[in-house]
Amino acid sequence: MADLDTQLKNPVWYALNETHKKFCVEYDGVQFYDQEVCTFGAFFDEGKTANASKQYSKTTDSFFFVSENKTPVVDETKIILEKKVDGCQMVLNELSDVLITEDIVLLSDEYIDEVYDLVWLVMPGYYRRRTFKMGNYYGIFKDGKLVSITGQRMQTNLFIEVSAVVTHPDYTRRGLAKQLIAHTTKEILKKNKQPILHTNKGNLAIPLYKKLGYELTRDMNWWLYRKI
Repeated sequence: MADLDTQLKNPVWYALNETHKKFCVEYDGVQFYDQEVCTFGAFFDEGKTANASKQYSKTTDSFFFVSENKTPVVDETKIILEKKVDGCQMVLNELSDVLITEDIVLLSDEYIDEVYDLVWLVMPGYYRRRTFKMGNYYGIFKDGKLVSITGQRMQTNLFIEVSAVVTHPDYTRRGLAKQLIAHTTKEILKKNKQPILHTNKGNLAIPLYKKLGYELTRDMNWWLYRKI
């Protein structure tokens, strides 16, 4: 098994080789998530991404390649680069003390649609209903409805990624996300795994992540491609 630092350099790849192996779709040595779960792909040899991306694009109109420092190659007569998201990876150093005052609920399958609707309200575009199956999701309810969530996305035997940090616009600035991130992080630590997260450079939430004990460690870029 690869060590933690090696895994964090290519997290999609190692997630698909370990905890999320059941979701893996492979073409010519390039690995993707089943598009019903997530549309992330990973590679080591960019010389193989052109053919693999053509095959994968038969199942989905758009997808991401996730890479620290390599540039994928695609057939530009079939697939175009929609945008490159300049992202970064953050790894927990030491979790700060956070007072949990909210009732945080482990969300069961009955909340799949509510989670989906909340994510699409705040961050429309890429979340899929079966993304919920990638890990545990936690939520806070107010006025009888789900208003704030965090989830777990990519994971291996060594790390789990905190993701889907979303709060309904009517319930922001109440510290809900802070408590949820802290709670989710604690749950990861209970499994003796390394909590990590990914975000785009310049995200206004980065100072919050830092206050909670996460540190910027490396670039992690997201190449969004769309089928012509």
